[in-house]
Amino acid sequence: MPLTDSYGQGITYPTLTDKPNAQTLGQGIVDGLTPKTVMSFASAIVRGATIATPKAGMVTWLKDVGRLEVYDGTGWAVVSAGTSTWKTIMPSPPSYTQNGNSQGNFSYRIVNLFGEMGIMFRGGVGVNYLNKNVVTTQLNFNQLPIEARPSSLRTLVVPCSDANSARITLKMDVQSDGYLKLYGIQSDTNPPWVGFNGVFCSL
Repeated sequence: MPLTDSYGQGITYPTLTDKPNAQTLGQGIVDGLTPKTVMSFASAIVRGATIATPKAGMVTWLKDVGRLEVYDGTGWAVVSAGTSTWKTIMPSPPSYTQNGNSQGNFSYRIVNLFGEMGIMFRGGVGVNYLNKNVVTTQLNFNQLPIEARPSSLRTLVVPCSDANSARITLKMDVQSDGYLKLYGIQSDTNPPWVGFNGVFCSL
């Protein structure tokens, strides 16, 4: 009768009293070890078709989205989003320019935040005024790509200059259509720059 491993993982192996069968031996080892490894699938759909009844602790890699996930007993939870590079956001001219307050270019990246996908911002923009008003509340010239758009509106607080300004924070709306809107810059406010370091939200 087969025995199980010494580490409590339920992996069986044959004993000397078992009937010799090389195929059964090999299959038993493979079937026992495979669920304990990081299994790779083309997509979540392929994974679902392959693993009909996942067990808690199973770990998989999804190739199409570059994501590591673990089954927690009720569902697949994100462990890692893989490599996520910063991508520059072009500010809307003439109201906004890059590198406000020497904070670097206004950029974003997609990250895994506490088990769900999110968007993180950094850098800063300079603010140009025409008759003490900005030309537009639209912050980005081009829409964010679909994968960087939230499922619904996200409203965030962003810092702005304390000097030459009547306030030190503004409101940024991350819209589901991919546009960023900046509110709170008024004729009596006039901050010269806005920062985005450490600002993030879920998608």
